[in-house]
Amino acid sequence: MDVVVTEDQRMLQDSTRRFLENRASIDATRRCIEDGLSFAQETWREGLELGWVALFVPEAFGGIAEYAGGAIDASIIAEELGRVVYPGPFLPACIAAFAIADAGSTEQQSLVLPALARGDILASPCFAGHSARSGTEPGTVRVSRSRNGYVLDGSASSVQHAEQADYFVVTTMDEKGGVSQFLVPFDAKGLTTNPLDPIDLGRSLAELHFHSVAVPEEALLGEYGNAAGQFERQLQLALVLHSAESVGVTDRVLEFTLEYVKQRYAFGRPIGSFQALKHRLADHAMQLEGARAAVAHAAQSVHHAAADAAAATSVAKAQSGKYGTEIIRDCLQMHGGIGMTWEHDIHLYLRRAVSNEALWGAVPVHYERLCRLARA
Repeated sequence: MDVVVTEDQRMLQDSTRRFLENRASIDATRRCIEDGLSFAQETWREGLELGWVALFVPEAFGGIAEYAGGAIDASIIAEELGRVVYPGPFLPACIAAFAIADAGSTEQQSLVLPALARGDILASPCFAGHSARSGTEPGTVRVSRSRNGYVLDGSASSVQHAEQADYFVVTTMDEKGGVSQFLVPFDAKGLTTNPLDPIDLGRSLAELHFHSVAVPEEALLGEYGNAAGQFERQLQLALVLHSAESVGVTDRVLEFTLEYVKQRYAFGRPIGSFQALKHRLADHAMQLEGARAAVAHAAQSVHHAAADAAAATSVAKAQSGKYGTEIIRDCLQMHGGIGMTWEHDIHLYLRRAVSNEALWGAVPVHYERLCRLARA
């Protein structure tokens, strides 16, 4: 199954790749790392002008959601971003835009969506806990009612670009197990941010701590205690984009590894001519195509709100997570000593693949999720 299903989407893939090669190559990612920057603001704004986040913003608020391919188009962009280990906030911004467009009030949408699509502000989802199951279910932020609204307590982990975010889409649970979501500003009293030291040098992660954070009624996103459905839709989109990025990461590594084994000579011949490496590379190509097909199907299912969307996204996450790290680790071995150096790019790709495998639920968690869905 091909992710690119229309001529417009083929053009989207080509234009995104050209833009990233010119403005956000892997060398640009290295410069951000060396300069201590989370991402290049100018490049991010240029990407927004291409409609990256506007895919999920209705036309009334400055977007193109009614005319775009939603999750399908976004997965194409995410895959291309993975090929350069892009450090920008594409995934959190898209999830936040989708969440607010899906469940937000008119006031919330007017406040956030136009500015988010332009790049004037940044928003990030906040619902992961601290375990391997993080990202697949509401985390450890608790909510209780107060006289003037609600009070949030607890913490959330692995929040992407938390230090740059202006708003958080916070998922909470009450004492009865009801799921609620809130749009919380970064400067809310009692909200503190603790930056993490991630293995992925091109990704900004942080823990958020809520110490009796008071939020008003108008901060509620959707209905109180009845947000499980909207949370699931956000999770499905996140899994699609995350998995598509992993496919792009793996695809690029396999691509330059094939180039390397054709040029690297040993015993008078290219090492790629040895049968053992041929078989390993053939296996990797097959596994990658399987993951790409799984992501393509998941993107279609999420975009069309199909009945199998939950299962399809977990299959895509499990396939891209498991085989992404396996393939890149073996490609690193094929590079020999040069692959272990800071100067070679492969370690940046491996770091992103390992990070992607763990975030939004580890592979075994999605196998378990598939089993639960099969029993339902």
